[in-house]
Amino acid sequence: MIWIFSTALFASDNTGRYLLRILRWFDPEISMATYLWIHGIVRKGSHFAEYFVFSLLLLRGIRAGQHGWRLGWGLATLAIAAAYASLDEVHQAFVPQRTASVMDVSINIAGAAAAQLLAWWHSSRGPTPEKPAGARVADGLEPAE
Repeated sequence: MIWIFSTALFASDNTGRYLLRILRWFDPEISMATYLWIHGIVRKGSHFAEYFVFSLLLLRGIRAGQHGWRLGWGLATLAIAAAYASLDEVHQAFVPQRTASVMDVSINIAGAAAAQLLAWWHSSRGPTPEKPAGARVADGLEPAE
C-alpha cells in the first residue's frame, strides 16, 4: 500500500481535488488558506498513520509468533521502517508530480516510533485476566501449572 500511495495517483493535486469537494460540502465558503492548511495536515497525518501501521505489522513479523515487546525487536522494526521510508522518498523523486522530502521521512519514522512506544507500553502493563502469564492464546492452550 505504501508503494501505491507513493505514485502520481496520490500526488497533492489529485488528493486535493477530492478533499476540497468534501470540505466545500461542509463549508461552501472555506478559504483557500484553510483548505491548504487542512490538506497539509491530512497529507502529513497520512504519512504518520501509514508508518504507524507498517511498524506494528513489522513488529508482528519480527516477533515470529512470540508475545510481548523486546528492545531488539523494536529497534529492528524502526531500522526497517526508516530504511523503507528513505527508499520510498527516493522512489518519489522519480515519480512525476511527486517530490522527495526529508521532512516526510522524519514524519514516517515518528509514526513508526510512536507505534513501538505504544507496543512497549501495552506490553509493559503485564498480563491481563483474559491472557494470563505464560498462556499460549494463539493456539488456545492453557498455561502449564
